[in-house]
Formats: sequence, structure tokens, C-alpha cells
Amino acid sequence: MVSSVWTNIQAKRPVWLAGAAIALAALAAYHNSFGGPFLFDDEQSILHNPSIRSFSTALTPPGGFGFTVSGRPLLNLSLALNYAVSGTEVWSYHALNLLIHVLAGLTLFGLVRRTLALPVLAGRFAGQELPAAFVIALLWTLHPLQTESVTYLIQRAESLMGLFYLLTLYGFVRAATAASARGWQVATVAACALGMACKEVMVTAPVVAVLYDRTFLAGSFRAAWERRRGLHAGLFATWLPLAWLVATAGGDRGGTFVLTPEAFAGYWLTQFEAVARYLQLALWPSPLVFEYGVTPVTAWTQVLPYAVPVVAAAGATLWALRFRPVAGFLGAAFFLILAPTSLLPGITQTIVEHRMYLPLAAVIALVAGAVMAALGRRVWPVLLVLALVAGGLTARRNADYQDEFRLWQDTVTKRPTSAKAQNNLGRVHFLRGELPEARQRYELAVSLDPGSAQTRYNLGLVLDATGQPEAAIAQYAEAVRILPYFAQARLRTASALLRLGRPAEAVAPAVEATRLLVEPAEAYFTLGQAQAMLGRPAEAAESYRAAVKHDPAQAEARLNLGIMLAQAGELAGAREQLGEAARLRPQLPEAHANLGIVLAESGRLPEAVASFQRALELRPDYAAAHYNLGNTLLRLGRVEEARGHFTAAVKAAPDFEAAREMLERLR
Repeated sequence: MVSSVWTNIQAKRPVWLAGAAIALAALAAYHNSFGGPFLFDDEQSILHNPSIRSFSTALTPPGGFGFTVSGRPLLNLSLALNYAVSGTEVWSYHALNLLIHVLAGLTLFGLVRRTLALPVLAGRFAGQELPAAFVIALLWTLHPLQTESVTYLIQRAESLMGLFYLLTLYGFVRAATAASARGWQVATVAACALGMACKEVMVTAPVVAVLYDRTFLAGSFRAAWERRRGLHAGLFATWLPLAWLVATAGGDRGGTFVLTPEAFAGYWLTQFEAVARYLQLALWPSPLVFEYGVTPVTAWTQVLPYAVPVVAAAGATLWALRFRPVAGFLGAAFFLILAPTSLLPGITQTIVEHRMYLPLAAVIALVAGAVMAALGRRVWPVLLVLALVAGGLTARRNADYQDEFRLWQDTVTKRPTSAKAQNNLGRVHFLRGELPEARQRYELAVSLDPGSAQTRYNLGLVLDATGQPEAAIAQYAEAVRILPYFAQARLRTASALLRLGRPAEAVAPAVEATRLLVEPAEAYFTLGQAQAMLGRPAEAAESYRAAVKHDPAQAEARLNLGIMLAQAGELAGAREQLGEAARLRPQLPEAHANLGIVLAESGRLPEAVASFQRALELRPDYAAAHYNLGNTLLRLGRVEEARGHFTAAVKAAPDFEAAREMLERLR
């Protein structure tokens, strides 16, 4: 018994060594990716995603525009795991992304090795299945085109789905060849169902499994169905949970898809360039572009140079399916996996490199497999060198992801017509306080894509920040016109209107923002401000309560609520809210000053003195705090100290009549 186990281990040693080499090579290629910051959609889907902060809510990801996790509960659950481990520190997110990629590479290695050992291919790769599978999997794992799916954190959606897609096909071949198939059948269907909970592209997995069966196992579609109808039926049944998940995301992924005849026609024309570029990058991965933006087609002359090679590749695939089934399978897998994102018309992206995560495997297997079949082991050293070069290029590309400014500068250099890239470079300028540069980028982005709601909103922010609220409101309004459920644009409109002294107009957009935002605390706070300015204290108090309920750390909402409670005579509630505001924001002098007033009215004079003194430490010229501290000191019989604070109040605010009156009384 022991000797047979040892013999089995000895036989498996080359497989384990090859797997370890793939994992170590991936670690070397991505060793410099662990410090890369949250980028682009990471902020909305990770940093501003409240559902990942608890495992109890992780399986119900938020929907709406900008949430990559919408309708993808397993992706969201994986982010919740990272949040539990490292909060908003990026290292664990990168570590899990790399682990997923390594597991996908190992699964591809196993799938290719077992496929090459099947009778349909045994004559071409007899005895060479292991090195051939190793080279293909290594090239795929180290290819620099994969960086967007691995280093860009939220594109775990692509790599996690890719892992389950590969596990589905690996489980399928094991179920078809194992002596006891039941366990593998269950595992295959489970992997397919889990993939559906990661990304909708998984919809093609049951179709590719049928094609795999016909090509490598059964020999025909009829035979495939007759031999494994139960397994195929189970795989197709996973479309049911996918349909439900798509429905929960609104059917259009928060408005990122437009399902109209015009949208379909316009989008399909853009995909000739997309597919042609994907094929070029698979064979020659330069230049890699983080964000291509929307590239509408305005003339057939734009399409023709790309349509010719793509149509030729599609035609060759159809021919090969009949006369060269293995090559036909790889070509069909390439087009089928791309089909969901190439056919459904998106409004935010037309060319996206992470879409090639899985299709790249088909291209590499087709090209490398053909070369190896023709030249044999003589070509392996060349392919291994290519894999090492690819790993070096991957490490170099990862360096671009380490700094957001560098990444967007690189993108703008390579794709200056990308409005989204110009917009995001402007956003980095804005965050760095470089407002003129930010405005220049935003205005260029608007000229390139006038229909971008996000760019309009960002231009509004920079106009707001430079003292042009009216112009900012016009941009926010345009953003809402383009995207009616753009909650942040409605919220900023309300804030700008308040600064202009127009609270009545601010109420409606603030109410809409409370309805649309996943985290509506700020919207409730803004609504409360408007209601307070309109003389509706009861409504304002309720809005502030709602803000505190949604975000207990909202110090400003607690401050305003505490003031209103004090004005209503509810001193205990006011003390609680103001005390918590002072604890949350110890550098907020208004919290300490108003807490001092409530403490004084509650008869807790020494505590009130301490609160006023803390407020004055933070703001020495705080006239109201000097005045209220003077009154409190008078009640304690400390007349000279009180006189000094009344004097300081008048000095800080010469027209402070109440403080002048107290000084007169003391004289």
C-alpha cells in the first residue's frame, strides 16, 4: 500500500513541479503589484460599498450605476473577505487577486494536459502532454495583457469568473473520463453556478462545454447529448440563477447597457476594432491602454481596416469547425467568450483589455499548439524564453499601476482621444489641488464626449471649487439630464443652491439624492440644512436623525441635531448628540461650544467651562464661546475672568452688542 502511494507520488512529481514553477513565475511577475492603490471603479465598488463591511450583507451587493459588483454576489463576498482581513489596506486585495490568477493558471495547465492526452489528440502530442500544457499555461499566466484583470482590483470580476469557467471545463473532462463520474459532475455544475455569480460572461460556459464534448470526446453534438445529457442539462440549468441575478441588477447593469436597435447597430460597428485589437495584443502586447473610452463609429472607412481581419478570422473558425475541429473549437471559444460583451451595447466602454482574460487562452493554445505540433520539442526553449519575456513585460506594466497619476498620464499619451482618460487625469489633478489643470482636462473631455455624465459632474465640481456655483449647477443639471439617477450630481446641486441662499430649490434634489444614494447620510444632512434655513425645525431634526442613522460618524449632523434639540428644550438628547459630535470631531470648535451651552443650561457649570475653554483652544477668536464662557463664569462668581472673556468677545466681534452690554453692566 505504502509503496503504491509512493509510486503515485513519484509519477506526479513532474506535474507538481510544473505547477510550482507556474505559481512562482506568476509571483515574480506580479511581485511589484501589491502596493498599487485603489483605482477608478475600485473606489465606488470597494471603498464606497457598504455591503462588504459585513458578511451578513455581502451576498446582496448594491445596484445602480458605477457598481461593478451589482448582480455579482460571489465577487462581492470575496471583497468582504478582504475587508475583514485588511479593511481598506490594498495588500490583501492584491494578494487574493494574484491567488485567483495563479489558481486559474494551474487549472488551465490541468485542462490542457488532460485534453492533450485524449484520443483525438494523442497522435500529435503522445508523451509530450506535460511540457506542452506547461508552456501554454505559463505563457497565459505571464502574458502582460492579463495585468488589467489581476492588478486592477475590481477586475477580479473577470479573473474570478475565468477561474470558475476553467474549473467548469476541467471538471467536465474529469467527469467524462473518470471511472466514478458523479462527484465530478456535481463539482462541474457547482463551478458553473458559482461563475454565474461572478460575471455574466459565464453565460457561454454551457455552450463551450457542449462544443468541447463534441470536439474532444463524443465526436458529434448528438452523441455528446446522448452520452452526457444529464451533465449538459445541469450546466444549462445554471442560466436560471444568472437570469435572476441579471434581473436584480435591473436588467441593464445600472444603465450601463442601452438595449435599443440604434444602440446595437452603433456598438457592433465598434467591436470590429475591439476584436482586431484584442488579437493584435495577444500576439504583440503593445501598447497596453488602461482605458480606451467610448469610440463611436461615424464612417465605414473607420470599420473596414478592422472588419477584414475579424471577418476572416470568423470565417476561418466556421470552416475549421467542420474540417479542423480542434482549431475550430479554439476559434469558437475565443468568439463565444467575447460574445456577451461584444454584442450587448454598453455606454461606458467599447474596448476593454480585461475582456481578453479567458479568450487569450484560446489564442495562445491555438498558436503555441500549432507551432509545437509542427516543430516538436525544438521550439520549447523559444516558447519558454517568450514566457520569461512576457513576465518581465508584466512586471514593467505593473509599475504603471503603482501611481494613479502615472497610469492616467500613460493612458492619455497612448489614447489622447479617450474622454474618460482625460476626465480621470483631470480628477487626479483635482485631488492634488491643481484646479486649473483639472478644469482644462475636464473641458477637453467634454469636447471629446459631450454626453458623459461623469465628466459633466466633475467639471461642476471644479467650477464649484473655484467659486462659480451657478456654472457648476448648470453642469450638474446636464449630468442629471444624461443620467437621471446620478445621485451625486443631485446632491451637489442641492449643496450649491444652499451656498447661494436658495434653500427652497435645494429641497427637491436633496430628497432625490436620499432616495438614490446607497449611502445617503450626506444627502439627509444637506436636506436638513435646507429645511432648517426654511424655518422647518421639526423636519430638519428628522433629516439629521436619518443622517446619523445611516452614518453614526456624521459629526456635523449630530452637531446640528444637538443644537435643534437644545432649542426645543430637550437637553438630555442635545447633550448626547453634541457630546458624540465632540468625540467624533475633537477639532470641531462648534461642537465643544454648543455642548458648553447645554451643560451650562443643565447646571453642570464646571463641565461647561471646560467645553468652552476647549472651543477657544481650537479657535481663540471665537466670539460666541468667549461670551458664553463669560456668562458661565459669572454664575460661578468669577467676575474678573468673566470680564476678560466679554472683552475678548468684543475684540473678536466689535458689533457683538450682547457682549458690550455685559461689559457695561460689570462697570
